[in-house]
Amino acid sequence: MPKSKEPTFEDNLGRLEQIVDQLEAKEAPLDQSLALFEEGVKLARACQTTLEQAKKKVEILVKETGELKPYDA
Repeated sequence: MPKSKEPTFEDNLGRLEQIVDQLEAKEAPLDQSLALFEEGVKLARACQTTLEQAKKKVEILVKETGELKPYDA
């Protein structure tokens, strides 16, 4: 089975962590920092979407067993 070309949640999260490290180092010029920030926002949104989809799947699976209990963080 060929591997999907879409990055995984873990890929996106790892790249987001790299971006945060680069921005926190404050060594990149402004234009590069803005590009990194923009990429980071896109990655954060992609991660959030993936997490929301996973949450919905878990709720459906748990609901099928009749034991749906919302998770409170």
